[in-house]
Amino acid sequence: MESGNILFALGLTLFAGLSTGIGSAMAFLSKKFNAKFLAAALGFSAGVMIYVSLVEIFVKAKDSLTEFYGYKTGYIYTTIAFFAGIAIIALIDKLVPSYENPHELKNFHGVNGVGLETGLGIGVGAGVDRETKLMRMGLFSALAIGIHNFPEGLATFIGALQDPALGLSIAVAIAIHNIPEGIAVSAPIYYATKSRKKAFFYSFLSGLAEPVGAIVGYFLLRRFINGATFGIIFASVAGIMVYISLDELLPTAEEYGEHHIAIIGLVAGMAVMAASLLLFA
Repeated sequence: MESGNILFALGLTLFAGLSTGIGSAMAFLSKKFNAKFLAAALGFSAGVMIYVSLVEIFVKAKDSLTEFYGYKTGYIYTTIAFFAGIAIIALIDKLVPSYENPHELKNFHGVNGVGLETGLGIGVGAGVDRETKLMRMGLFSALAIGIHNFPEGLATFIGALQDPALGLSIAVAIAIHNIPEGIAVSAPIYYATKSRKKAFFYSFLSGLAEPVGAIVGYFLLRRFINGATFGIIFASVAGIMVYISLDELLPTAEEYGEHHIAIIGLVAGMAVMAASLLLFA
């Protein structure tokens, strides 16, 4: 495997992970948070991820595994790996308490706005321990996002190694998905500490889990990487991305904007992904 391909894959993973900083910037620099735009972007990301997972990644995984094991056995392993990916990411979500899980987060309307909702049921001016609770939530959000970003980083990295164009599509979709996560970390930490530097630091730190996940995963698996390993990882990645889209992106998109805006974004994401796959076919 060429070092240039590995560096390209790592670069895409770094880009996807550090896009949490875009969320921080949106929170700090925007006086009026554009919730409809974010809803459309999240819907778009979900459309890209669902379409590429079911139309491209699952098919590539099936082709790889059927070539290695034969059609029926390979198809069975592909299906098992797909649902195993869903089970893995669902288990991670289950292990993170809902009130500290960024994927169960309530609306953030920007650090310059009023009426900040934190998921702890406390507003900006409520309670003596407001700063402590907000800081705790921000730190737990950073930890939870870091845990979620591990498999996402591996997904982007393996996708880029197998097919650079596919890896780019995954990276862009995950980057959009990471924007509200940046808000989730930076907003409560900023309110708790009044420090933009600390808020940015923890937001970027949570995003670094993606390239770390890619590197750790690659070094653990590189001795075992063959057609079968790629197939199993790819099928699992497809499951992970479908779960993220259905459990996180679409509900968050509807939380930030109108239902139809999220759906229009979803269809647009699918259409753009379909067009790009046709162009590179």
